[in-house]
Amino acid sequence: MKNEMKNNENKMKDAKCLTISYLTWASYTSLNAGDKEADNITNLKKIQMNDGKEYPYCSSQAVRRALREQLAVLGCKLSEGVTAVQKKGAATTMCNPQEYIDDDLFGFMKADTATVKRISPVRVSPLIALEPYRGDLDYGTNYMAVKAGGDPNIFETEIHSGFYKGTILIELDRVGEKTAGDLYKLELEAKQKAERVKALLTAVQNLWTVGRQSRFLTDISPKFVCAALMKVKNPIFMESIRIEKGKPDINLINQTISDFAYVIIDHVIGERKGFFPEDNEQFATLGQAFDKMRQWIDDIFGEKTE
Repeated sequence: MKNEMKNNENKMKDAKCLTISYLTWASYTSLNAGDKEADNITNLKKIQMNDGKEYPYCSSQAVRRALREQLAVLGCKLSEGVTAVQKKGAATTMCNPQEYIDDDLFGFMKADTATVKRISPVRVSPLIALEPYRGDLDYGTNYMAVKAGGDPNIFETEIHSGFYKGTILIELDRVGEKTAGDLYKLELEAKQKAERVKALLTAVQNLWTVGRQSRFLTDISPKFVCAALMKVKNPIFMESIRIEKGKPDINLINQTISDFAYVIIDHVIGERKGFFPEDNEQFATLGQAFDKMRQWIDDIFGEKTE
């Protein structure tokens, strides 16, 4: 038993990243606006795939903002935005990762007499639809102009329905750590690092975009997750989640796990039970999956946190 525990501790010390790929479903949504093609039409952001069809997506910037906002809801203290020091420079945050969780997890860059920057240890993909855009439009009318003596303002918004997939990779060896030459303070205890990563996991589990929700309220929290604790930094499930007959393709997922078994310390697959046409007995519940990820974090950083 002692040898088994020792081996487990040694494995956890080898952990370099936690990668999470997830599926969500949008019944009726307009997640992320693109450039307007006409004054009265708000377009979805879309990418043309090699099948010639256009697939809507929610940008990685929007997903990162959603994670930040959820961290705030969870009670985390976020870094405030400040104006640029240099003329015509870009606004930035407080650039204080010691105090602010978002400066630590999401990085920053401040152009001053010396450039101060931190590369984000949390890598985020866009949330990309698995079904193409079908040309659906929401038709709306703004009657406020009528009260002012004008004509109703008619407008349309592109809408979409279907599965979306996304990936988040957390560089565990960089959370709460700085590299030589970094011009900022960052010296966190193991417990603080664990608390920050687990707060991020809770934000992912409860992912909710703050943009475009007044008329298009959408639940983008994961309905299915594949997560792996890795000895290397590789989002192995990113291109391995597909939908077959309304449910995740387990054969592709199992093949991915087999192919990367030599660098996987542990993995977990979770689903919202009752959500797909039939439950898979191999999968944990979503709650169990995220609980297991939190346990990994406790084991990695060597301290049990509240």
